[in-house]
This record gives sequence, C-alpha cells and structure tokens, in this order.
Amino acid sequence: MTPTRLAERTALVTGGGRGIGRAISLRLAAEGALVAVHYGHDHQAAQDTVKQIEADGGRAFALRAELGVPGDAEAVWDGFDQGLAAVGAPAGVDIVVNNAGVTLPKPLADVTEEDYDRVFAVNTRAPFFILQRALPRLRDGGRIVNISSGAVRIGYPAIAAYTMTKGALDVLTPALALQLGPRGITVNTVAPGFTDTAINPTLADPQIRSALAAHSAFNRLGTPADIADVVAFLAGDDARWITGQWIDATGGVHLGL
Repeated sequence: MTPTRLAERTALVTGGGRGIGRAISLRLAAEGALVAVHYGHDHQAAQDTVKQIEADGGRAFALRAELGVPGDAEAVWDGFDQGLAAVGAPAGVDIVVNNAGVTLPKPLADVTEEDYDRVFAVNTRAPFFILQRALPRLRDGGRIVNISSGAVRIGYPAIAAYTMTKGALDVLTPALALQLGPRGITVNTVAPGFTDTAINPTLADPQIRSALAAHSAFNRLGTPADIADVVAFLAGDDARWITGQWIDATGGVHLGL
C-alpha cells in the first residue's frame, strides 16, 4: 500500500461508517485520500471510523444524511460541501463510492408495496440522484464505484426485491461510463458475495457460516477488507483503463454451476 497513491484526492463513501463501507473508508484514507464518511443513523460508528482514520494518520470527516427520503441527495452533498469547508479543503470530489444500502430478506409473496418502495428508494433512487448531483463536483479523471451484489447473477428467491435494486444500479454503470469517458472518469461496479459483516445476523450461527463459506472457491466468507481492496484499486490510477465493468468480488461463489 502506498500512503500517497490517492494524495490530494477527496472521496465520498456512502454508508462509510460500518461493515464494507468502513473498510473502504479506512483503505482510501490509508492511501492518502480525504474521506467523507457518510452515515444515515449510526453516528457513533461514523465517528469511530473517522477517529480510526485520524489515529492512523489519515484525514476524514463524517456527514449525516438519511437516504430514501425526499431531498436525500441534496443533504448528502450539502454535508459534503460543509465538511470540506470545515477542514479547509478545496471544493470538488474525485472518488464517489455508492455503498449504502438496505436488505429486504423476504420472498416475493411477502413483500409489501411499502417494503418495495423503501428498498428501491435507498438502494437505487438515492445513488442515482447522488451521482446526478456529483457530476458538477466531480473532477476530470475521477472515479465512481457502485457497490452491487453477487446475487444479481445467481437466483435467490428470498431476496428478489433487493436483487432487483442492485440490477437496476448495475445498468447505470456502463451508461454513465460511456457518458463520462471523455472526461477521463471511470465508472465501475463491485459485487461482493457472502461477506462477514453485522448486516447479516444469521452469520452468528456456525452452521450457516460454514454453509455459506462452502459456496466460495476458497471455502471461506469474504471480509470487508477483501472488498475494500478491489474498490481501492479501481479508485487509483492503475485502473485508468477499466470502465463500465461489473467486477465479481464474491470469492468465486457458485463457479462451475
């Protein structure tokens, strides 16, 4: 890891205080980026992430904006702009990571219209408009990374509505990549598989952990750091020739089926 690889760059990580988002925030900061750690509700987790970054010699600030409600994208960027001003950083952003999301572990028959609207509002509508409002702030040569799910290529009836939200976001990646290519901006998707985070309480059961790990070619669950490493690569100059791509970061889940 090169501490200055992302020096002089500013990043926004939505849902950046916990789980995969926390790992991404820590990794980008370790490589020199000033990281805006967005959170929706868990203030303490976001502050702890910022404190860890600062303890490691990095730079970060937290910003709160609930997603899935009217005005969410504006609130994200208002908080971002205010955070930059507070730390004396110039306006603009170089790296946008759309990581925040909610799950909906219900089969189709049990999903209500309210459930459906909520999961799409957070997982699809919010990142769309966050990116829309990012465009005038995004510097040439910037990076956009959308966090999807390996579930979009494998049938999981128990999370059909959730998977639909990620599939919709996946379609945006190549379209936006083509639009922003002339500015040297890359747009890619990273799709995690079964990852060991608190968002999945069933992982506390050793039998479930073992069963899910067995789906991977490596016979283990992914870690947030596994995903953060892929995002950090795409955020740097080494990935300048990669755009519009869907990067499978599942550890080879269901290969050969």
